[in-house]
Amino acid sequence: MSSPRPGRRAAPKTSRWSKVRVSRGGGQPAGRRVADRTGRPAPGPEETPASPVADPVVEPVAEPVVAPVPSEAPEPVVQAAPEWTTDHPVDPLSEAVTADVPTGLASRFGRSWQLLAAAAAVLLAGCVALALAALHAGPGWLDGAGAVAVLTTYAWALMGRTGGRQVVFGVLALVIGLAAVLGDSEVLRSGAAVMTCVVSGVLAVVLTVPARTFAGVVREVVVATTVASVGAFATVGFEPVASSVRFEHVTLALGFLVTFILVWRFGAGLHGLGTRGLVTVLVGTVLLAGSLLYAEMLRRYDVSAVVGPTNAAVDWSRDTLGAAPSPILVLLGVPALAWGVHMRARRRQGWWVCAFGAAATLDVAKTLVNWDTSYVEAGLQQVYGVALGLLVGYGVIRLDLRLTGQRGRRARAAEAEHAVRPEPRRFGSL
Repeated sequence: MSSPRPGRRAAPKTSRWSKVRVSRGGGQPAGRRVADRTGRPAPGPEETPASPVADPVVEPVAEPVVAPVPSEAPEPVVQAAPEWTTDHPVDPLSEAVTADVPTGLASRFGRSWQLLAAAAAVLLAGCVALALAALHAGPGWLDGAGAVAVLTTYAWALMGRTGGRQVVFGVLALVIGLAAVLGDSEVLRSGAAVMTCVVSGVLAVVLTVPARTFAGVVREVVVATTVASVGAFATVGFEPVASSVRFEHVTLALGFLVTFILVWRFGAGLHGLGTRGLVTVLVGTVLLAGSLLYAEMLRRYDVSAVVGPTNAAVDWSRDTLGAAPSPILVLLGVPALAWGVHMRARRRQGWWVCAFGAAATLDVAKTLVNWDTSYVEAGLQQVYGVALGLLVGYGVIRLDLRLTGQRGRRARAAEAEHAVRPEPRRFGSL
């Protein structure tokens, strides 16, 4: 036996791994297994040790801790789509706008065309009866029937617009109207006339919608005046026997009370009034008190240093133009209504300004109670008052935009395009 080369270890005589079965293909051994982390191959299933010598004890080596590799982008969390209860998707903006609209008969005010058509038919029949009574054509009960029809329809519409109980108040108005007509009592007729005047004036205000431009403002003022004019014919249809001064004071007090109660809800109370709204309420109150006081002075005194020029202007207007406009209509009612509907397209506090527009609608609704005024003179009086009031309102709106709005024609046009404060439609519930 030859000695091993210097520097090289001699192989052992017997190897523990000498008996290895080789595959026929000449590749790797069939029983070979992957070596462990110590560098020594693990024994195969068919290997048998050559000697009973025990394997040396090898301590396990701890595997290195490998930090998890973060992914390039986290997977987005996909939320389940909401299950709609209707077949068509609901616009979230429209759902938020109509979230506070009550359900039931009040919501059907703007959805049911059958109810609107029936109410319009009753109102049209009442207007025709009142027109025939004004022309002294037909039987004598037409004025009472027309007044009852208009009162019932207006009460039903007012409750639908403000979210009240339409059936209850509609039936109540019908009962009061029939009792006033059939009972032939002065107290009942006067009370029904006051109720008709108040309902007509308040409905004319709340039936308006926001207007972004002055053309829309004119439209809303004309709509409110028309509604109040129909109420004026219904008011005089009950033939009240109270004096015109007392009737005016009672209707103004009740009308403003009801209007402010409603505007308290529409305008979000006093905390939604703001500085501008507070100043508007104070100025409107002063103008209202001053107009009533000046009108009372005009009625009580003939000529003086205070009312002398005004009396001369009123006499000239009556002789030349056929009528003289009401000061409360020109200075307070129509300008407040015009400015209010314009402001409502931008701010909720516009309702507080519209509340003083009841001075115009209530004045129109009670104008025929004065038996010294003919139908023609009363009509011309309202036309002149609305025209002059719109001029004053235009000046107030321009001043408001000048102080708080944008400068320039293009900036004002852009501001008008973006003035889209949502409100229910005209025949929807507020």
